Parts: sequence; C-alpha cells; structure tokens
Amino acid sequence: MRRSHIIRYGAVAATLALTATGVGVAQAAAAPPPLSFVAATGQVTAERYNYDGEIYFSFDLGLHVIAGKDPLEIWAKRTGYDKPIVAERTVVQNGKKKKVALPAGMVTDFNGLKDFTTITIKDEAGALVTEYKTPFCGNSWGSARTRPDAPATNPYPTSCGGYNPFTLGAVWGVQAGWDAAVLDQPQTEAFDLPVGKYTATATVNPVYRSLLGIPSDQATAKVEVTVVDAEIDKGGLAQLKASEAPQAKAEEDEHAAAGPQVSTYVPELRAPAKRPTPLKATPAAGPRPDLRSLPAWEIALSEEDGKDYVNFGATVWNAGTSPLLVDGFRRTGTELMDAYQYFFDAKGNQVGSRPAGTMEWDAREGHKHWHFTDFAQYNLLDSSQKLAVRSGKEAFCLANTDAVDFTIANAKWRPENTDLSTSCGANTVVAVREVLDIGNGDTYSQYRPGQSFEITDLPNGTYYIQVLANPEKKLAELDTTNNSALRQIILGGTPGNRTLTVPPVHGITG
Repeated sequence: MRRSHIIRYGAVAATLALTATGVGVAQAAAAPPPLSFVAATGQVTAERYNYDGEIYFSFDLGLHVIAGKDPLEIWAKRTGYDKPIVAERTVVQNGKKKKVALPAGMVTDFNGLKDFTTITIKDEAGALVTEYKTPFCGNSWGSARTRPDAPATNPYPTSCGGYNPFTLGAVWGVQAGWDAAVLDQPQTEAFDLPVGKYTATATVNPVYRSLLGIPSDQATAKVEVTVVDAEIDKGGLAQLKASEAPQAKAEEDEHAAAGPQVSTYVPELRAPAKRPTPLKATPAAGPRPDLRSLPAWEIALSEEDGKDYVNFGATVWNAGTSPLLVDGFRRTGTELMDAYQYFFDAKGNQVGSRPAGTMEWDAREGHKHWHFTDFAQYNLLDSSQKLAVRSGKEAFCLANTDAVDFTIANAKWRPENTDLSTSCGANTVVAVREVLDIGNGDTYSQYRPGQSFEITDLPNGTYYIQVLANPEKKLAELDTTNNSALRQIILGGTPGNRTLTVPPVHGITG
C-alpha cells in the first residue's frame, strides 16, 4: 500500500524580502493594514519522491500573513478537559491593551483559527483537482520582520501546540511588522499531486477578513505550481522513513532523535563547572515549580521477540511560579553526576539551591545523553491500583517539548531548550543544565526505549497507567498532591494476540 508523505525541506526559503508583493522597504513608512496576506513568490516547484513504493511529496506555497502596526495576538484556554475552548484577541484601543472574545466556532481546538484559509488547486486545463481549508495560528519557526521599523524581537511561540490532547491553554501571535507562515496542505489526509502543472489559489475566508482588517486586495494569493519527479539521497530518505512513527507529534519534538547530543548551542543552558559552594539553603518561601502529570496518551500495543508490550506517551508539565532548573556536576572519571535544584526570587535572581539526586549517562540508542533520575516514574497499576509492572523508563532528560498552558502567569513562550540538542549533554561534558520552564511540558512519546510495560503474562482485566512526577519528593514544589495522573486501560486476548481498550478520559480519546 502506498502512502503519501509531506516533507518540508528545500521547497521555498523561509526568510522573505517580500518586495514583489508590495510590502518591501519602499513602503515601510506607509501605514500598513492591520493584517495582510501574501505569497513569497508566484511560482514554486513541488518535488515527488518514490521510495520503495511510497510517495514523499515536498509542497510549500510560501504563504504568509504580515501584521501591521500592532501584533496579532490570540489567547485560547479551557478551564477543564470537558470544557469548551474560549478564545480572546488582544487589541489596542486608545493606547491600552484589552481582550475581546472571538466569535463562537472560530477556535475549536489548539491548532489555531479554524478554516482560516481556503485553498483550491486546478490543473493546467483549469479543472478543479482539490479544494480544502486550513487553520492558522501565527506561531512559526521561520518568521522574520518584513520592514526596517518592525520590533527587533518576536515574543510569540514557535508552534501552535495543538498536538498534545491535554493542552490547556495556548497563545498565538504575529509580531508587528513580522510574517508568519500559513498552513498550505490539508491536515486530515495524505496529500499528493501527480507530475504536472497546477495553479493554487489561497484565500483568507471572509469572516477573518472582516474581523482582522485584511484588505480585500490583500486576501488572495495565486501561485503556479510545477510538480516534478525528483531524486533524493536514498540514505537520507531511508533515515527519514525509519524515524516516522504514527505517534510522532511535531517536527520540533526532538525527543525522537537519536545519537549523542552536545549542550553547547545555548549559553544560557550551560551549567557552571563546579558545585555550589557554599551551598545556599532552600528559601523558606518564594517562587517554586509545580510539577503536574497529564494522563498517558497515544496508548498502543506492540510485540517484540515474542513478548507483548503496552506503549504510551507521557507528559509532566510545570504549572508553578518558577522554572524547574537542575544542574548536574560530574563525579570525575565516572558516568554519574550530582544534581542540584536552584531557586529564584520574583525578579529572577538566584537565591538558593539544594541537592536533588543524581544524573546518569544513558548510552542506549535513542538516548545517548544525561538523564535526571528523580524527575518521574511510570507504573502500571492493577484494578485495585496496586503496582503490577514498573516501566524501565526511570530517568529523564528535561526539555520543553509541549506548550501545555501558555496562558498562565509568566509562562515561557519561547523556551531555549526545546530538544535534546540544547539540554542533555554529551559524554564529554563535566556539567549539564536541564530546565522545565513555566507553562511547558516534557513529553516522552510512546516508543522511547525502556518506556513500555511488558504485559505478556499479565492477566486480562482493568489496569491504570500512572504517570508520577517527583516520585521521591527530592524536588521542592508548590504542591505535590497533583503529581500523579491515572489512565485506565483494559487488557484482553491471549499472549501474542492481546487486545487493548482505552476508555476516554474527560471526553478525550487521544
């Protein structure tokens, strides 16, 4: 069976001059519209790769939204998993910011504004090939300022954050004078176009034109698309194919990356080279992290070497008033570090520290970095909620992989350590810093080595996957009563032919 895969490299450059669209330097002084919609170029080439009967399709129309003199900023939040998402737009009136509720139906999930764009694709004869709608959130990695007088930095997150089913709150935005990429392919099905020439027309839907002040002459973009068969480095594509898994959430989640990682890319994440001396006491009060476990998700069965396993994704997030910052200091000549938790006052000044267990080097494929041993624990409990199986995954490299709730106070919208390459170190380092910022979660996806439960000989029945943060309570927190989350599962069948039922939790089936 052939499957189509969308790959995003090499199609259109992300940095825009945009002079061809009339939004260039010469117009920087003119009053821009609140929002405009442009295509970076009028012609693109889309490449198809046939690899072992599977089609990989590289498609990028180069569509962008540009904010005017004020940012586009939207806050979306739900007060509970069984509650609807409420979205508000931040507007500036008389020099002051205020939040205005968006009309019902515009935001139904955490993927952005629903049905923001309609895209139609016609063939060379003008016949309709496909038509679909795409959402828009504004947050994107490749954004840049499009005029000289735009602000120097962009405060908004780099992804929408809708891939975790237990997300609570998101912030989406386009900085004033900056661009943001617009999604250009359908989200619910594989997308492919045969070799040939096409015309893609993308239009911002009327309700958003009116709401966001997009001029009618800047609400539609037309791009000529040439689809070609292309060659690709077979080794590179094989690696891409091997890395794919149905549970993988987003490209930026590098918890799926293997190989040694070096914590040299972000200076702010380098730990000092020696232990705190003298060790400052833990402050009696002040900001603290608050580690909260989310229910296990993306739960599935697997079989390997005649044994049955339950795989799962697990997220622990920080809902506190301070980042969780843990530095590890290597015991010379060993593969073990002593870990210390650091504390900060309301102004961000370091005011104390305390021992917090250890970090250890994990040499397994799929890891090859330093793991903090006292962050979380995964247990499979029986129907009476007594321990049945403990996961072999008992140590963690902390990284801000998921935006769980960016609407809480002091949430870090653009954390530095979003993957293993920025936080977990190689085997040649003497110290490591691992951070979980406010509002962010650390997710380990379901097929991480050592994370599953072996259930080969486990009796059929009801069980609970427990995600337990701070199991030994070596970390100081605001609250430890929310450290455990349970997700019910029901096992059936026979060894080698097990069955799995996962009832919804809070109405969520993910």
